[in-house]
Amino acid sequence: MRDRFWELPLKSLKPDEWEALCDGCGKCCLNKIEYEDTNELAFTRVACRLLDGQTCQCSSYPNRHDYVPDCIVLTPKKLKEIAWWLPATCAYRLRSEGKPLYEWHHLISGDRDTIHRAGASVQGWTISEASVTEDDWDDYIIEDLA
Repeated sequence: MRDRFWELPLKSLKPDEWEALCDGCGKCCLNKIEYEDTNELAFTRVACRLLDGQTCQCSSYPNRHDYVPDCIVLTPKKLKEIAWWLPATCAYRLRSEGKPLYEWHHLISGDRDTIHRAGASVQGWTISEASVTEDDWDDYIIEDLA
């Protein structure tokens, strides 16, 4: 990968650089409730059944669409359409807005656990969607993902 590739325009990133940009927070794997009448979006602490709540990684990333067909494949083009539902700390969102990565990002710190120590991931506080019915998701709404 190129030196400091994360500072380049997103559309110029190579596939491995794009994947490496992910900060590993797990926040995009949280289920959201979209209220059709107001278009508001509420994040819940109910996570995709494939999210490992300790590592904040997908337990079947290469095959995730076999289990979760509507899992979004994030691309620079799609990012423009859906950036509003990504958390404010998301590396993809930050870079699309021309902002720098946080110091706890593994590309800056050199350590993938820095994000967890900084409290910027979902490590240890999610509940799997396998154990909560969709009708009960509103019981798990969280206030802020910053």
